[in-house]
Amino acid sequence: MKKVNFLKVGVILSLLLFLCTNSFASKYILNDDGLIDDRAKEKIELIGDEVKAKLGVNIYLYIKADLGLDEKIKTKDKIEFIKNFETNIVRDLKDNYVLLTMAVEDTHVNLLFSESLKKVINKNDILDGYVVPLLASKDKNTLFSKVSAASLNGYSAIADSLSKEKDIELESNIGNEGKVASTILRVTIYFLVITGLLAYTYAVLKNRKRK
Repeated sequence: MKKVNFLKVGVILSLLLFLCTNSFASKYILNDDGLIDDRAKEKIELIGDEVKAKLGVNIYLYIKADLGLDEKIKTKDKIEFIKNFETNIVRDLKDNYVLLTMAVEDTHVNLLFSESLKKVINKNDILDGYVVPLLASKDKNTLFSKVSAASLNGYSAIADSLSKEKDIELESNIGNEGKVASTILRVTIYFLVITGLLAYTYAVLKNRKRK
């Protein structure tokens, strides 16, 4: 019986493990901490390739579960830390680029982009209309689902903004569906909040009358 070369077996197993864990390695998702669903990754990859080919822009995502910050950190220090953190990421990116960053547990989202895209990208519209509402929703969806949805929704909105400026249609994008979904979600949340406040006010007034 031939002796088994455990070193070779170990190398082969390591290679197989590497290939399996990187089956959805993306050119555009720089980091995601395992928070983005594989189906969302596939769609992001398709949109990213088409945007790069037709518009010459790279759209990137950098998602972290948390930044390892101390819970007692001062707001000023937190802002400075995140600014330096994002600067280090951008330093390796070539023009033209758009970068959506997210640190979930630290409740941080941001959008950075090349100076040449300053008049094309509406940062507040994309974050407030497509990303934040999905992350902030108080529902039964898991954090995994929320981050996947918010990442894809934001990515699609960025691609849509770029394509409209050039008047070029993107076949892979999800169009305005993301905006509609976010708007409906926000209306639902506002409705629940207002309903809760009215119910609370009614209960307080009712208790006062009883006294």
